[in-house]
Amino acid sequence: MGASLPPKEANLFKLIVKSYETKQYKKGLKAADAILKKFPDHGETLSMKGLTLNCLDRKSEAYELVRMGLKHDLKSHVCWHVYGLLYRSDREYREAIKCYRNALKRDPDNIEILRDLSLLQAQMRDLTGFVETRQQLLTLKPNHRMNWIGFAVSHHLNSNALKAVEILEAYEGTLEDDHPPDNERCEHGEMLLYKVSLLEESTSMERALEELHKKESKIVDKLDYKEQEVSLLVKLGRLEEGAELYRVLLSMNPDNYRYYQGLQKCLGLYAENSQYSPDEIERLDDLYKSLRQKYSWSSAVKRIPLDFLQGEKFREAADNYIRPLLTKGVPSLFSDLSPLYDHPGKADILEQIILELEYSVRVTGAYPGRVEKEPPSTLLWALFLLAQHYDRRGQYDMALSKIDEAMEHTPTVIDLYSAKSRFLKHAGDLAAAAALADEARCMDLADRYINSECVKRMLQADQVPLAEKTAVLFTKDGDQHNNLHDMQCMWYELASGESYFRQGDLGRALKKFLGVEKHYADITEDQFDFHSYCLRKMTLRAYVEMLKFQDRLHSHAYFHKAAAGAIRCYLKLYDSPIKSTSEEDDDMSKLLPSQKKKLRQKQRKAEARAKKEAEGKNEESNVTGVSKSGKRPVKPVDPDPHGEKLLQVEDPMSEATKYLKLLQKNSPESLETHLLSFEVNMRKQKILLAFQALKQLLRLNAEHPDSHRSLIKFFHKVDLMPAPTTDTETLIWSVLGAERPLISQLQGNSLVEANMNFLKNHQDSLMHRAAVAEVLYLLEPGRKSEAIALIEDSNNNMVPNTNGALGPVREWKLKDCVTVDKLLKTYLVDDAAASRWEKRCAEYFPYSTYFEGSRCSAVPGSAYNQNGSANHADHEHNAGSIAVNGNMEAFKDLNIQS
Repeated sequence: MGASLPPKEANLFKLIVKSYETKQYKKGLKAADAILKKFPDHGETLSMKGLTLNCLDRKSEAYELVRMGLKHDLKSHVCWHVYGLLYRSDREYREAIKCYRNALKRDPDNIEILRDLSLLQAQMRDLTGFVETRQQLLTLKPNHRMNWIGFAVSHHLNSNALKAVEILEAYEGTLEDDHPPDNERCEHGEMLLYKVSLLEESTSMERALEELHKKESKIVDKLDYKEQEVSLLVKLGRLEEGAELYRVLLSMNPDNYRYYQGLQKCLGLYAENSQYSPDEIERLDDLYKSLRQKYSWSSAVKRIPLDFLQGEKFREAADNYIRPLLTKGVPSLFSDLSPLYDHPGKADILEQIILELEYSVRVTGAYPGRVEKEPPSTLLWALFLLAQHYDRRGQYDMALSKIDEAMEHTPTVIDLYSAKSRFLKHAGDLAAAAALADEARCMDLADRYINSECVKRMLQADQVPLAEKTAVLFTKDGDQHNNLHDMQCMWYELASGESYFRQGDLGRALKKFLGVEKHYADITEDQFDFHSYCLRKMTLRAYVEMLKFQDRLHSHAYFHKAAAGAIRCYLKLYDSPIKSTSEEDDDMSKLLPSQKKKLRQKQRKAEARAKKEAEGKNEESNVTGVSKSGKRPVKPVDPDPHGEKLLQVEDPMSEATKYLKLLQKNSPESLETHLLSFEVNMRKQKILLAFQALKQLLRLNAEHPDSHRSLIKFFHKVDLMPAPTTDTETLIWSVLGAERPLISQLQGNSLVEANMNFLKNHQDSLMHRAAVAEVLYLLEPGRKSEAIALIEDSNNNMVPNTNGALGPVREWKLKDCVTVDKLLKTYLVDDAAASRWEKRCAEYFPYSTYFEGSRCSAVPGSAYNQNGSANHADHEHNAGSIAVNGNMEAFKDLNIQS
């Protein structure tokens, strides 16, 4: 480095390197300029100056200088290494790897370059290259522990666990007396547990257990030691020893559900589907009774039996479990019990128990069969539990009645307002739900969770400006919603994006959805620093788990929602393209002079309003953005805050395809993935790809309405296609001709017959009938009245009481009825039928604002309208109202009932 320079300049070059490493960039630039004054063509100095400028965000100058330096000294490993570092800083990892390889051709044994290359190979999952580089590092520096560990991990990641074990054993052989220094005992113990896990992974169970026992004294983490030991014992079939060890673990932590599950497995009393014979239930009951005597303070030992007990025993156990938690006032009790609603018959028993407890406490002040009086709050929590129970069973009238009673009993409990907000959301009154959530928020302005729940309700009610003002109350320095993006607040961005999509604002919706996608790209990049950190700190098992998690990162539900949302935006953009400036001018020229004047005035007002908002935000950020040191942090200004540039894409379908490929790779078992694939490829005229998506839909769920709709639409389009003229078209026709007879729904049937057969199989389902109606109108537009009759003749029957999870409620869901209404309005285009449908649904969903039910906040005179819910829906809510500590007038004369 700097070898071709005279001694004085060579020392200056070392100063540049040191200044870069210590982040004293101005000092480094000064030294570089001093060298370049005498040697303007010195390649390595030019490169280092470029690297320093890159750290000062002067990227274009940095690339120019580094390329100039490389041009002047093409054989310098420093220039190539710096070029690689520049690419790495811009996340251009493949280009960086090429630069590092070129640097290694000039200096094959450079430790720094090899280490940087190995990190990039781990990041890019170039596992073969990773093994080679780690081996080279170990050969060059065999006395460095990190090189041994890195080489072992590289083989493990490359699916060679036994080779990794050999390397770790060779490393142990280099230690004096096979014992690490005292200050490295924890790291060494972690390495030994990692070695045992490698043996377990390679199915060498006996050897793994032997190794674990042999190294017991050197493993510091005794809990992990016992958990690893019991795992091996179970896999070896030594169940008695496993059971004993699980009992030891339970004595250490009697609330760990995994230990109870493991103990059941060892005793042969565990079933994945929770289906047990009467004899097994008896044995399990005896087991948990004995454990309950031992660990009487444990909640798990009381809760787990509720999963397998039946009938009267379940009733007794549930009653004993619920009573103390109601007395104590545990708001999360219903969340704890909610999985039981999926067990046949248990929801009915729970309802009987809660009703009996509530009645007894209300009338006598004590539980049934008890003389000791309960505190007044017990009735409150009994009502709260009962309200949540009715909500879970779909009986919203009862749920709202009980929660109102609880609020009358004690108006100061915030959980009641949050729960009522949730019930109203389920019932369909989103505006009233948002108003109640805001009331709950105002009762405790320091609670971030309640604030977030309020924001979510506002976004569901499409009150985006108000939601934004509420959300930023908890951001740093009260900064605007950009701060929420920096915090990777994905639930907010998804809910906001979905709200904008519902309102037809595709630019802002895309902005939010793509923001979430960027978070996942950032999470992928965030693993980079851990490749060296975890090897240094010896957190090897956690490191490998983290890499596995990163490999399946894009299968996460939030990413799926964001990608699907972005694709839907692009589909809508393709179907209804944004008008260009010239097209808008053409439209303007067709207007009358008076209309033109009005339109221009409206545009000017909108621009002035937007400018005023932007100035207000800038002033706010200027006031609040000053740090303690007096300096104002410079934040990059978003050049496209409303996503307008995102709408100016030339080919929306190619953009949609990018995200579609990620969904196909990471969510192949999702029906929505293949439905979106079908829609995209049909628009792109990619017939075989659309057919591939259709086959996946039929594989996942052939009876789903969307699968049926796609099947008929596809073959209807194929039937309308002209005869093939090219070899490609002939090939496509031959493939479809061979595949069509294999589809069971179409065997020997026309498309109309297949549609009617589908109706026969799903007579009682609203959404299936709607799909049949839509397809019927597509195939035979003249039968429109028959298609509408198919929908209107649907019956809203009572839900069959199969497992008792739902109460006496009807089958139709609000979401489905809204979808049908939109189908009548936009596809079948029959306003009279839509009006009849809305009137009918308003009776079934009296709280629905969409259908303007009799009890919703949109109807003047309803309870929730009087409460102020309708006023809360107004988007012109001033910011000052947010800071007020709620409407506390109601709490002045509180009367707590006993």
